[in-house]
Amino acid sequence: MSGLIFVVDSADKARIDEARQELHRIINDREMKDALLLVFANKQDLPDAMHPKEVTEKLQLDTLKGRTWCVVASTAKTGEGLVEGLSWLSTNIPEEKK
Repeated sequence: MSGLIFVVDSADKARIDEARQELHRIINDREMKDALLLVFANKQDLPDAMHPKEVTEKLQLDTLKGRTWCVVASTAKTGEGLVEGLSWLSTNIPEEKK
């Protein structure tokens, strides 16, 4: 089993549709059919950043049927959220695949 880590600029509302299109293009590739999806909603330190719930909606993650995914608020400058996200990824990889 593989995992995809997708980082979104939560403060860039103008390009979120472009990010959604790219994410869906990648995740719908047949080689990614079983991949876990971890989305880092980055730049949460900025005042105009979208909340992870809004990022989830804008990326249309609910349309990914049969897919295990998670959105984690993060700030790359401080590392906030990185451990939580990677821990989720590690926890959700089946034991026989580790």
